[in-house]
Amino acid sequence: MNAPRVDNPQDFGRVAVLMGGWAAEREVSLVSGEAVLAGLRRRGVDAHGVDIDRARLLGLKGEGFDRAWVALHGAGGEDGVAQAVLEVLGLPYTGSGVLASALAMDKARCKAVWASQGIPTPAHRYLVPDMDFEAVAGDLGLPLFVKPAHEGSSLGMTRVDAAGDLAAAYRAAAVYDREVLAERFIDGPEYTASILDGRVLPLLRIEVESGFYDYHAKYESDTTRYHCPCGLPPERESELAALSLRAFETAGAHGWGRVDFMMDGEGQPWFLELNTVPGMTSHSLVPMAAAAAGIDFDELVWRILATTLATREDGHEAA
Repeated sequence: MNAPRVDNPQDFGRVAVLMGGWAAEREVSLVSGEAVLAGLRRRGVDAHGVDIDRARLLGLKGEGFDRAWVALHGAGGEDGVAQAVLEVLGLPYTGSGVLASALAMDKARCKAVWASQGIPTPAHRYLVPDMDFEAVAGDLGLPLFVKPAHEGSSLGMTRVDAAGDLAAAYRAAAVYDREVLAERFIDGPEYTASILDGRVLPLLRIEVESGFYDYHAKYESDTTRYHCPCGLPPERESELAALSLRAFETAGAHGWGRVDFMMDGEGQPWFLELNTVPGMTSHSLVPMAAAAAGIDFDELVWRILATTLATREDGHEAA
């Protein structure tokens, strides 16, 4: 399913840029959505920002919208909920469908699907209160990461260097989610593969001054460095890009998104998670990768919107 070439902004009709929502990532979503809205309007699209809540989501069709550009991050907007409503309303929308959105948002189950298909992903354990945290540390090794199972932007994520700190890390993650994971630490550089309409954009390597790529490093720090070209030999980058696309498609994702992985000292990639609605802020990774491929921001949001005009094999418009 590839997007058609679109030259006339009127072909899109009236477009709702969905942003905000009710998740912990609301503030990031508002910034992403405003950037997308401005980019579409610069290209002449009849785009309107919609700070979504449950009632307004259900009423979008009645507002005369023809399609939606989904810039919602986190629960309710990235986990298949908004996508299911848009399917029922018959409104085409950007990004992945219900199944892939829900799967990508559930880190543990996405990892299980990847592992079943031979895509390497770090070992993990679910954490629960009053469990034997020493045993978890023994199984996974130290350091390790503790994270909410259904949250993005590294919210609630902690690097744990001592088994005695696991309980506190669990409590910090449990503020955001009832399901919490401990994940084996991969010692090596972090990469991200941005995907646009079946094409993998140049890989990007992330270099954090200290700690790990947490919320501060992603959205606030001016010392985080992004390398694109990523520094890998071209053949190796092509191999990793192909594996990233397979990870993306194995989860049923389509349209656009981002796959994050780390490389250990042996050169083995380990896939961490799939993001079906990546950030579109000034610090975001997909616009950086697109720029390296010669695609400016306005063209990027236009191309993503154009995927809503693609047709499926049954001849119906994608939704």
